[in-house]
Amino acid sequence: MIGVAELRVGVSGWRYGPWRGAFYPRGLVQRRELEFISRQLNSVEINGSFYALQRPASYQRWYEQTPDDFVFSVKGPRFVTHMKRLRDVQAPLANFFASGVLALRHKLGPVLWQLPPRLQFRPAVLEGFLAQLPGSTLEAARLAELHDDRLDGRSLTSTDVDRPVRHAVEVRHASFAVPEFIRLLRAHEVALVTADTAGKWPLLQEPTADFAYLRLHGDQELYVSGYSEAALGMWAARIRGWCDAGRDVYAYFDNDVKVHAPYDAISLAARLGLRPPEQAHLLDPARARTVAGNPRPSWPG
Repeated sequence: MIGVAELRVGVSGWRYGPWRGAFYPRGLVQRRELEFISRQLNSVEINGSFYALQRPASYQRWYEQTPDDFVFSVKGPRFVTHMKRLRDVQAPLANFFASGVLALRHKLGPVLWQLPPRLQFRPAVLEGFLAQLPGSTLEAARLAELHDDRLDGRSLTSTDVDRPVRHAVEVRHASFAVPEFIRLLRAHEVALVTADTAGKWPLLQEPTADFAYLRLHGDQELYVSGYSEAALGMWAARIRGWCDAGRDVYAYFDNDVKVHAPYDAISLAARLGLRPPEQAHLLDPARARTVAGNPRPSWPG
């Protein structure tokens, strides 16, 4: 295993119909899918939080279903990024952090902020947004206390221990490919997401924080195509370079349409010397299954 403080490889989300009977064994009930995948990989990205505020009970359940050394990245709400477009977001940010994120405790990894394709780089707007992001769980709890009445009776505004909270930004407009954007991220110690999007959106790889955040959406067809052995080898080499530079790494596959994501993630993790957090104990995870006509490997050995 690579000598790095933290190396995480996983998938974006875990509830996908086509995965059932392909990656997830037949007969595995839906409520145990996270439990199953968390024994194959050491991290996942929670993406339901992008579409709607979750509840503290959900975050608590996810915390309990996963191994002690598992980590969740959490996708910030599209209400902040796509609807408010980063403006006037104190209350929405408070609602998000009050919705239960802090229930993940030591399993809370970076918070991902995915910007919409039509959102252009506006330095003042981005600066104002970044300045509001909490840098610790104690700051997040204080921000959460400012939630509006929609979360009355369903909020969590405390933390067990004060821990750092990391943030990463994924951009999808070419106007962000400028030095001023990089300087802003570095000033706030926010990671620039390296996003492989089959050439649809910018592929930016500037280091801006003490960790790297990689999202692999498909290199040939967005969200659909799987990664070849050569492509996985290339990304493994790039990740090793980030690790050698002393940066933690969080890498997630989002090419879920044809069930490539979990198998690609497992293959990449194996290349990097990672092993599952613990052996699967639910059902036989199946060493290989045929997905879209292609055999996809599981953990070797």
